[in-house]
Amino acid sequence: MAAVEETTNPDVSAENIAPVAKVHLTWRDRLKSICTWRVLKMVLLGQSLSLLICGTSVTSTLLEAKYKVSTPTAQSFLNYILLALVFSIPLVRRGGDDNIKVILKRRWWKYVIVALIDVEANYLVVKAYQYTTLTSIQLLDCVTIPVVLVLSWIFLHSRFKWVHYGGIAVCLLGVGSLVGADLLSGRDHVGGDDKLLGDMLCLLGAALYGVSNVAEEYVVRHFTRVEFLGMLGLFGSVICGLQLAILERHELATIQWSWQVGLLFVGFAVCLFALYTIFPTVIKLSSAVVVNLSILTADLYTLFIGLFLFHYTYHGLYFLAFILIVAGVVVYSTKPTSEAPPRNYEAMPGDSTNREEDDPASRQPLTVSQDLEQDRLVEDQERRHRDATRTLAQDPRGSPVDVMV
Repeated sequence: MAAVEETTNPDVSAENIAPVAKVHLTWRDRLKSICTWRVLKMVLLGQSLSLLICGTSVTSTLLEAKYKVSTPTAQSFLNYILLALVFSIPLVRRGGDDNIKVILKRRWWKYVIVALIDVEANYLVVKAYQYTTLTSIQLLDCVTIPVVLVLSWIFLHSRFKWVHYGGIAVCLLGVGSLVGADLLSGRDHVGGDDKLLGDMLCLLGAALYGVSNVAEEYVVRHFTRVEFLGMLGLFGSVICGLQLAILERHELATIQWSWQVGLLFVGFAVCLFALYTIFPTVIKLSSAVVVNLSILTADLYTLFIGLFLFHYTYHGLYFLAFILIVAGVVVYSTKPTSEAPPRNYEAMPGDSTNREEDDPASRQPLTVSQDLEQDRLVEDQERRHRDATRTLAQDPRGSPVDVMV
């Protein structure tokens, strides 16, 4: 902006400055700015993740309730094998900094830590069902959200506004409605006789999920989705295989195998593999916070299917919980999070900006709306008008003043 010298007249006063025309947005304009295709796409993708989580929950419940099979590590093992086969092989064929040898040489120990965290998060949360109540798991599982918020603020330099906290609060109200419906419908059953142990397992697993999600967002934004999933599958299969041999070899030996049990194992692995494949794409379009808010509806989809398979009891609060969670996601999405200046991606090792689908710079904020930008323009005009008024009031004799335009 340039400084323009304006010669004032003694008769000129602050009242002679024409007021800035204020742009008023109607409720329809604001609704259109919120209900964009990008927001709708994020809601749909988030609910697809919830459906996949529901698939893993239903297959796991059927294995335990009908066939007395409780092997969380064995069920996850096939998923990591599929990730390694599908995403590690392309890294072998790629050249330059995206080659698997270069990646392993530079960052192998970091992916070992992330894979260990991810494997143990899956194991701990599934194991918690054997010791504590469903209500406790639903409540403690929400610990993932504050963990993601704090880690995103520290490592991803995300800055949140009050509207974001408001959206999270609405989602948590939905979780409260879900828990209340479970209590009223009698779905809150005890899974074991050591509630404290189960609560601690769920709390630790939820916190590890938050760490894994933030690490995933960091890698997807700075490197590539294929690299993250390939390395997670490679090291996750090794860690999961060792844990399987140590902890669950006796359980595997006692399983009464049948085509139904095998089909449930495959169904669990396919749902989990699809979940891991889509998850980084949704994170790249939005953030780890949005994804974790969206998947709060997974328990509701499990309930709806359980009405037919497990004869669960329905309560009207379940529908209210679903509405609140989705509404919270939309409220959170009305404003973009502010971030630190973008990094120099070209200077980062392993970055591959020559492929458009994996270009971290192509990541767009979820909630930027051209209509809402009018409010910022109006605020800026009003601020300049107040500055000009204050300057004239301080110089009544009409000496030259510099007005920023």
